[in-house]
Amino acid sequence: MTTNHNANYPRKRRKIEAGKAATAVLLWGYAAVVLLPLLLVIGNTMRPSREIFKHPVGFPTSINFDSYIRAWQEANFNTYFVNSLLITVSAVVLATAVASSAAYILGRYSFKGSKILSAYFLAGLMLPFRLAIVPLFLLLNDLGLIDSRFGLILVYAATGIPFSVFILSAFFRQLPPELSEAARIDGAGEFTIFSRIMLPLVRPALATVTVFQFVPLWNDFFFPLVLLRSTDKWTLPVGMTRFFGEFQTDWSTLFAGLIITTLPLVILFLLATKQIIAGLTAGVSK
Repeated sequence: MTTNHNANYPRKRRKIEAGKAATAVLLWGYAAVVLLPLLLVIGNTMRPSREIFKHPVGFPTSINFDSYIRAWQEANFNTYFVNSLLITVSAVVLATAVASSAAYILGRYSFKGSKILSAYFLAGLMLPFRLAIVPLFLLLNDLGLIDSRFGLILVYAATGIPFSVFILSAFFRQLPPELSEAARIDGAGEFTIFSRIMLPLVRPALATVTVFQFVPLWNDFFFPLVLLRSTDKWTLPVGMTRFFGEFQTDWSTLFAGLIITTLPLVILFLLATKQIIAGLTAGVSK
């Protein structure tokens, strides 16, 4: 039996290696299929529009960033980009701060009404937020927050809190109680335990909720269109509507605008990939 087992081991090893090789080939092939259109778009940003009309599929013969300069300055992408960045980052930070505090209490403590409060946050995941646009518009109008970046930040933060509480409370609940008990013995207060001990331990979850909030807010078209009136307060999705109308024949500049709009999302994913994977796979090995 031992001899047969030893004889089958190299064969099993080869099958495993062949499976890994096939998986790697499939993944690299999929990556190439996904990245090729993006590379073509980046290449077309450096080609004149007349050349793109003649040969839509091609790569630039020289490095030229004029289309990015036109999109940034002439198409007001500098204003749209700053507005999007300010509104999205502020909303994500505010929502994460509120959600992490609420999730810590709900995940670590059991008190009267905690289940009702958890159900209240979960209800925010079940109801489409856009259905409340009429009462929300009237409320912001009464508060003087229509055509206000701050008003849009509050709306965005409110949309991200339910999901963040749901994810973060599950992570806080998994942390051993001995950590907080040892910190209390050492004289640490609740805020110190939360901010310096518990919060760093759920960093993968924080990265996950940050990305899952940032992406839809960055790409959102509906709320800025309804709540913002001044063009100098428009975000990128709304500004893109005017941009496509003004530069519909200048394909090089159009492609440059798309790259500028997409770039922050790519950078965010590159920076947070490890933390997102750790957050999504947390508990698998337990």
